[in-house]
Amino acid sequence: MISKAANTKKLILTKSLELIYKKGYQATSIDDIIATTNLTKGAFFYHFKSKEDMGLAIVNEVFYPKVREEVAQRLENISSITDQIYKAFHFMLLGNPELNIIYGCPVVNLVEEMSPINEPFKKALNRLIQRVQQALELALTNAQNKNDIRKDVDPKRVAIFLLTGYSGVRNMGKVLGKESYIQFLRELKIYLNNLK
Repeated sequence: MISKAANTKKLILTKSLELIYKKGYQATSIDDIIATTNLTKGAFFYHFKSKEDMGLAIVNEVFYPKVREEVAQRLENISSITDQIYKAFHFMLLGNPELNIIYGCPVVNLVEEMSPINEPFKKALNRLIQRVQQALELALTNAQNKNDIRKDVDPKRVAIFLLTGYSGVRNMGKVLGKESYIQFLRELKIYLNNLK
């Protein structure tokens, strides 16, 4: 059974993430979070020493475990790496109910907003993105070993290309809308098929 304190911390992180996703990290105040959670400032500061501490907890305690779990599930024990990567991108762009086109991706948003100005955020986000990149690289290397993709494919370059492509289309979608996702996925399918 989860303790009351753990539930309160989870509530703060969940509501904070919702606000930050829609408004941005810098535009979200502790007062906004308190008003949304109906908690006191004392409850907030019992769990987090600062807004930055809370923001880093979102990256380390919410994003990192979720990405680790989802990446591992989607890229392990698969028959076709290219099909699985396509399905994962399709889900992240068009099928994930937690992500809204007009708000982009919460991780990508934090990378753009906080990495240039806050070293602890940059380090935490770098750790998160490195985890995804390494999982992609490993899956691609395993696919090469099974002769599912060409031997001349560089798994690291492909992983970086895929991550930056996702990041770019996620943010351009804020302006260009769903059609940009559809077009990106069409080109992604062609690109992935050329890896075989």
